[in-house]
Amino acid sequence: MTAIEPIPTETPPADADRRSDANSWASPVDRLSTTATGASVDTVTGRRVVGPIQGFGQMWQKTFTVRLEGIALTPQALIARWKDEFPTFWPKGSSFYKPLAGIAPGEVALFAVHVPGAPVRMSSGVMVIYADDESFTFMTPEGNALSAWITFSASRDGDVTVAQVQALERTADPFVELSYMLGANRYNDRFWEGTMANLARAMGVAEPNIETVRICVDHRRQWRHIGNIRHSTFISTTIAAMTAPVRWLRRRSAGKG
Repeated sequence: MTAIEPIPTETPPADADRRSDANSWASPVDRLSTTATGASVDTVTGRRVVGPIQGFGQMWQKTFTVRLEGIALTPQALIARWKDEFPTFWPKGSSFYKPLAGIAPGEVALFAVHVPGAPVRMSSGVMVIYADDESFTFMTPEGNALSAWITFSASRDGDVTVAQVQALERTADPFVELSYMLGANRYNDRFWEGTMANLARAMGVAEPNIETVRICVDHRRQWRHIGNIRHSTFISTTIAAMTAPVRWLRRRSAGKG
């Protein structure tokens, strides 16, 4: 009879777990910089990161979930592909520019997204503050419309892999808060619902069912952070777009002179 090997009872040292987890976190930085290429403008370099604690508007927790029914894919395999192909899952009209090292702790990506009713796309970015085999988290910079933490994760529910995006966010300034009250909040939901649907279809789910849960966890507005408006990329980009014809005419007139 073959001897049965005893089941190991020794567990790894606790400090080894902490070292492993520490490698998944970004190192603190004072100002952001990026290696992302392809974006027409970089509004992130030199800015600081800000989360919902530094935001202006009401705080929302939003969770978007999709079950990959019938798809033989582990959470780790899903996260690996999500990181590699992240830009392809965003809705049409939006662009995400990964840094050279990809979605890894400490890296900074750029993006441009369509804003309803605006003459231009809003350009901003995110810093990857955490990334491991089963999740990764973004944090927004100064000037972004939202002050947020956004976590992308995968887990198992029985024999089904479940993908999830969870955002904890506040609008950055009073103008964005007003736009949220007038419909931008729901537009933001549709953006992530569309992203999750694109992800599920790419994994082989023919008809994704996206579950959305929105909770206003703080109804207060933080007037002490009204000064965030001075960093607003949306305002500066909109002003630049609206005054572009005037600048063009001035350059043309100067050239003739």
